[in-house]
Amino acid sequence: MRITRSRAAWAAALGLAALVQVTPGYAADYKIDLSHSFVQFKISHLGFSVLNGRFDDFAGGFTWDKAKPETAAVNVTIKAASVNSNWAERDKHIRGKDFLEVDKFPEASFKSTKYTGDATGGTLDGELTLHGVTKPISIKMKAIGEGKDPWGGYRAGFAGTTTIKRSDFGVNKFELGPQSDPMDFELFIEGTQNK
Repeated sequence: MRITRSRAAWAAALGLAALVQVTPGYAADYKIDLSHSFVQFKISHLGFSVLNGRFDDFAGGFTWDKAKPETAAVNVTIKAASVNSNWAERDKHIRGKDFLEVDKFPEASFKSTKYTGDATGGTLDGELTLHGVTKPISIKMKAIGEGKDPWGGYRAGFAGTTTIKRSDFGVNKFELGPQSDPMDFELFIEGTQNK
């Protein structure tokens, strides 16, 4: 039987549709939901107590597929001037020349290079740029959950922890004592899947 060009085109389209249905899903891209995400830090205060703070303004996204966690990737940019330690005068000092120098270095950023682990958690390696200095860091990650939200979207959330030394990034003012060099970070990131 002779197949017309129109029938051949329909046959090809049906074949492509069948292929798409059986092809495994690919990693999805997510946009960070700032209203449900937090970048928090802790630092020793003279060895007597702990100073807590956060950065209020950041943006970015991540790629995630729990069936292929090794493909995970993250890219985040943080506005350094958004530092918030719950004390205006201290925050003004932190933004100044003794610490973050936000006029000179307005942004910090993190870009991942590798994820090692499974769908429940692992280690995210990447490059942190802070105070104009870029260094490799590792973040211990834990998947919190993912699924459809009540508004028709799809979300995924993660928690992470890491410790850096301020001196590694050229922030060498230690008026809080040498024990204030290490900074512990807690990250809570929730993203909405791009449509």
